[in-house]
Amino acid sequence: MKWGEFLGLVAEQPIFSAEMLRVGKAAPGAVNVQLSRWKKAGKITQFRRGVYMVNPPYAKLLPGYDLYTAALLQSPSYLSLEKALEHHGLIPEGVAVYTSVTTRRPVELKTPAGRYSYRHLARNLFWGYERLAAGGGATFMALPEKAVLDMFYLNGVNITAAYLEELRLQNLDNIDLPRLAAFADRFGKPGVKRAAQKLAEYVLTRGRERKSL
Repeated sequence: MKWGEFLGLVAEQPIFSAEMLRVGKAAPGAVNVQLSRWKKAGKITQFRRGVYMVNPPYAKLLPGYDLYTAALLQSPSYLSLEKALEHHGLIPEGVAVYTSVTTRRPVELKTPAGRYSYRHLARNLFWGYERLAAGGGATFMALPEKAVLDMFYLNGVNITAAYLEELRLQNLDNIDLPRLAAFADRFGKPGVKRAAQKLAEYVLTRGRERKSL
């Protein structure tokens, strides 16, 4: 494949998987050789086995490419915990690490797009996310309620009012309390259910405080 032909394929998707080049009649060996040559020439950067980025000025990175990268680096996975809380506007500050959950083994990767952490979650708990367009492709993001429950469950913290204050939660109307309760029930973990109840009490208390102002 010629460089110009290749750029036409990835013009809207500069973060790409080598698998997309092996579709059809392309010989895997030839594709690997070409990727190696482009890498040595500084035209592409390898994030991990099979995942690459076209370097500027050959391609323009589209908004959301960092989120799209999260889905490409590990599959199946979806962004969750603090990174999802940031996406949904539930915490005030940006989060440096892109944390996802996966049914595969946990791994942490440092790439030109950022630092990506993948936490293991059992298959029966791998739900509660949505597909989002991002960076010329798609990524998967936990719903607000699932993101916070994933965080409580995986971090194993004792949920207290002081802890919730420490999180500096905001835009609490973005948390759907009936869905939070339903998700906690689906977890089937008593500790998660108790944590969800404490979070719901916190959200309701904060709501009453705002109304009294």
